[in-house]
Amino acid sequence: MKRNLILLLLGLPLCCLAQIDLSGDWKFKTGDDLAWSRAEFSDSDWKTIRPSNIWESQGYENYDGYAWYRIHFKLPASLKDNAYLKDSIRVLLGRIDDVDEVYLNGEKIGQTGHFPTEKGGYITAWDAPRRYVIPGNHPALRWNTENTISVRVYDGGGGGGMFEQAERSISFVDLIDYIKLDASQSPYDFSPKWSIKKKIFLENKYPKAIDGELITEVFTHKNKIKPDWKAQVNITVKASENLPCPITFSSQERARVRFTFKEKNTGRTRTVEQETPYILTPPEGSMPQINNPDAFGARPGVPFQFTIAVSGKQPMQYTIKGLPRGLKLEQQTGVISGMVNTRGMYSVTITATNNVGSRSKIVNFVIGDNICLTPPLGWNSWNCWGLSVSDAKVRSSAESMIKSGLARHGWNYMNIDDGWEAAERDAKTGEIKTNDKFPDMKGLADYLHRMGLKIGIYSSPGARTCGNFLGTWQHEQQDAQTWAGWGIDYLKYDWCSYDLIAPDKSLPELKKPYEVMRAALNATNRDIVYSMCQYGMGDVWEWGEEVGGNLWRTTGDINDTWESLRDIGFIQHKSSAFSRPGHWNDPDMLTVGWVGWGDHLHQTRLTPSEQYTHISLWAMLSAPMLIGCDLSRIDDFTYNLLANDEVLAIDQDALGKQATQALKKDDYQIWVKELADGGRAIGIFNLSDEDRKIDVNWSELGLKDYKKVRDVWRQKDIGKFGKTFSTEVYAHGVTLVKLY
Repeated sequence: MKRNLILLLLGLPLCCLAQIDLSGDWKFKTGDDLAWSRAEFSDSDWKTIRPSNIWESQGYENYDGYAWYRIHFKLPASLKDNAYLKDSIRVLLGRIDDVDEVYLNGEKIGQTGHFPTEKGGYITAWDAPRRYVIPGNHPALRWNTENTISVRVYDGGGGGGMFEQAERSISFVDLIDYIKLDASQSPYDFSPKWSIKKKIFLENKYPKAIDGELITEVFTHKNKIKPDWKAQVNITVKASENLPCPITFSSQERARVRFTFKEKNTGRTRTVEQETPYILTPPEGSMPQINNPDAFGARPGVPFQFTIAVSGKQPMQYTIKGLPRGLKLEQQTGVISGMVNTRGMYSVTITATNNVGSRSKIVNFVIGDNICLTPPLGWNSWNCWGLSVSDAKVRSSAESMIKSGLARHGWNYMNIDDGWEAAERDAKTGEIKTNDKFPDMKGLADYLHRMGLKIGIYSSPGARTCGNFLGTWQHEQQDAQTWAGWGIDYLKYDWCSYDLIAPDKSLPELKKPYEVMRAALNATNRDIVYSMCQYGMGDVWEWGEEVGGNLWRTTGDINDTWESLRDIGFIQHKSSAFSRPGHWNDPDMLTVGWVGWGDHLHQTRLTPSEQYTHISLWAMLSAPMLIGCDLSRIDDFTYNLLANDEVLAIDQDALGKQATQALKKDDYQIWVKELADGGRAIGIFNLSDEDRKIDVNWSELGLKDYKKVRDVWRQKDIGKFGKTFSTEVYAHGVTLVKLY
C-alpha cells in the first residue's frame, strides 16, 4: 500500500481510520528555541520541507547544528473506537540524522541519541528508527481537534534531519504490531536449479498466541499484478516464539516474492516484499588471471608491500622480471616486499602459472611522492560490527577474505573503524592504547601482512571519536608514530568532536586538522593511505588534494536503503573533476551482504538490482570500495557481485578519471567514464520503480566512434550497434557496458 495514503483497516470504510499519516510536508526552521515545541506556537512563516530527504538537499546545504520540524494533524476519536487494543499509541517518524527529541502538543514524548549539551556529550543515533510509544490516555492527546508534533534535531555533520522513504504515522498499537515478519535471517537457496528454498521467521512479542495466515506470492517481472505462484497456510505463533517457516517455490532468473502474515482477529497484515537474487558474473575460469591494477605507488625508503592478486585454479607459481633492487617475492603468498630507495617507474612483468597454463601482466611500480594510485579495495568493520569490533572479528574477517577468494580479485585492506581505543592514554608517556578487545595491535598487523593483506585504523582530530572514544587532539604526531610502529597502512580520520574545537567552519578551519595529521603521517616511515572523513563540508573535493588527502568523503553516512544509495550516489557529478590517481572522491562504504552496525546483523535491505547499481556506480565513480558486511557469511550472490574482474577493472582503471553524468532524466541517468585503453564505460541507471526499456543515442552522449558493445557484468560482447542502443533495465537497476 502506498505510503502517501492514510492506511486503512482491511474492509473498513474511509471514515474508520487505523492510523494517521504523517508523511506529508512538514514545517521547518533552523536554530533552536524550546518555545517552538508548543502547540499554540505559530509556524506559519516557516519553510515547508519533505521528511523523506535530508535538509541539505532542500536548500540547507552544509548546514549543521540545531533545527526543528513541525506538523499539524487532526486526531479523530474513531482512531480509538476502531482499535482492537487501546492501551498504547505509537508514533513512527522514520530515521533522523543525528539526535532528536519529540514533543506532542508541547509535552516531550521521546528522545533518541544525546545532544552535545547533555551529560556524556554528543552521541549520534542517525540509523535508529524513531518509534515512540505513549499511553492511550496520555493527557497530551487532543481528540477530535488539532494536534502538533514538534521534533528538535541536532546534526553534528554531513546529512541532517529526517530522511528515507519511511512510514511516518500515529496509530494505536495493535496485535499485528507484536508480530515481526523477518525475511532477512536466511538467504535464498537455489539448489537444485530453479527450485528456491527460503525460511521466513514470524516472531510474536505479545504475551498470548496470535493466529493468522501466512501467504506467499511469486511474481515474474512480466507478470506484475497476478502472482505466478501462490500458497497460503494457517499458522499460530506462540507467545515469545520466533517461528521458522520454510517455503519452497520455483522461479526463473529473477522474481519478486511477497510474504504476508494476516492476523485473524482484525485482518490487519504485515508484509515483506523482496526481489530474488540473480547472478550475472560468469563462473571463474581455471586459467590464471592477474587482477592487479596497472600501477602501484610507493614512497622511496619506506616498507613496501604488494600482493599479486590472481584468480584461477590454485596453487600458483610466480615469476617476476624487472623487479627493482630491494624487493623480493614470497612464492607461497605472492607478496612482494622490501624497500626501494631510488625514485622512478619500474615496469615489472608478473607471470602466474598453474597446471592449466600461464598468464603475464605488466604492473608499473611508481616510486615517488604519490601513493594510492588506484582507489582502495578492502573491508571496513563499521557497517557490520560498529563499536563491537574486536581483534577476533578482524582476524575472522581476514581469513574469510582469503578463503572466499575475494583477495585474489584485489581486495586487500582490512580496516578497523571506531571502537578499538582504550579509555585513557598511558599516564606517563601519553601514548594511545588499545582496549581489551585488541590485546596486540602490532601482532594483528603482522598477522594480516603475512596473509598478504593490509590493515587500516580509525581516529578523529577531536578529543573524542564519533563513538566517544579517544581522538588525537594534541597528540597527532605521537599517534601517527604509534600507528606506524604498529604497521598501519590506512587511516580513516573522522571530523566528529572537532566541532567543539573549531571556532567556525570557515575554509581555513576545515583544512587545519587535516593538514596537521598529513604532516604527522609524512614524518613516519610508512606509506599510510590518508582517508579524510568530514562528510563533504566546504566542498572538500576542491581542496582535499591540497591538504594531502588520498581520499575524502563527499557525503554523510550511507545506509542500506535505496533512498540513501540514490541520494548519495547520483550527486557525485559535482566532484568529478577533482578525482585523479592518488586522490579520490569517497561516497562512503558498500552496504551489500550482511550488515547491521553492531552485533545484530541482517541481510542488506537493498534489492539485488539496487546492489548491482551500487557496485556499478561506485566503479564508474572511481570510488574507494570498502566492503561493509560480515565476510564469514558471504553468499554466492554477494561473492559474484564483488568478484567480477571487469567491473572492478573499471574502478581500478589507471587513467583515474571519474565518470561524468552525461544524461539526466526524471527516471533514468546515463554516466560515461573515459578509460586508459581508449574505451568508454557506460552506466545506464533506471531510477524508477518499474522495469523499463531505455534507448540510448550515442550522439547525445558525445560518442561517435564506438560501435562494439560489451556487457560488463555478463562479461560478453553483445554486438555492434549503429547510432542507438536499447536495453531492458530492471527497477533501480543498471546496464553496464564498455564501448570499444
